[in-house]
Amino acid sequence: MATPRVLVFSGYGLNCEEETAFAFESAGGRSDVAHINDVIDGRIKLDRYQILAFPGGFSYGDDTGSGQAFGNKLRHHLWDELLAFVRRDTLTIGICNGFQIIANLGLVPAVDRQYGDRQLALLHNDSARYTVRWVDLEVTGHTPWLRGIRQLSIPIAHGEGKVYADPETLSKLNRKGQVALRYVSGEICRYLNLPANPNGSLEDIAGVTDESGRILGLMPHPERALFFTQLPHWPLLREQYRRRGEPIPETASGRQIFENGIRYFA
Repeated sequence: MATPRVLVFSGYGLNCEEETAFAFESAGGRSDVAHINDVIDGRIKLDRYQILAFPGGFSYGDDTGSGQAFGNKLRHHLWDELLAFVRRDTLTIGICNGFQIIANLGLVPAVDRQYGDRQLALLHNDSARYTVRWVDLEVTGHTPWLRGIRQLSIPIAHGEGKVYADPETLSKLNRKGQVALRYVSGEICRYLNLPANPNGSLEDIAGVTDESGRILGLMPHPERALFFTQLPHWPLLREQYRRRGEPIPETASGRQIFENGIRYFA
């Protein structure tokens, strides 16, 4: 199998494209960063790629709502190509602003496979503040992106990350196993004395998938948790490993998400 090719969108305020591309490269993929206009103009074709990534940032300054304007641009200019892409055996991930974009676009949760219908919103945090901190997550859904992972700790950085959906949609998400990640109180929350849920998301939801599980949207940033020394308590952990005579890890839990994406095509 040839090395999977990853297309990472950029443009108009997205600002995590380089880190996201690096994460896929370090996991064994081949990444291209492409401005949305180059894809719209046809200079870059989606059918040449196996993985599509919408990275974090502040597209269009979030002036009309987080991810709204970028999502509208995709809907009006690339919808047919995007729909053809996700209906192939491909993977798609939206991280933070990228999650907001694909939620507005209706790629997730797409309950009953209704791609294009907006069924979920990312609202202002209950704190009404932009929040940067680490969170602990529990895997609660079924998706190739999270295969072999039960819990992980990665950072967030958002002002509009509160997952909201109506009760009927929430019930379907739970019944169909589309709630991929939930905020929980784990090792880092206890170490930093932080509440588990950082934004007031309903049912502590941090990430969701479509019904196929191949499209994942999540608010936390796995590309910022690739290495052991990025953990907020890595000096303490290093000393504990040394005292137990165990090797000190080089990577952190966020890296496995990207490795899973590449491994899916092996």
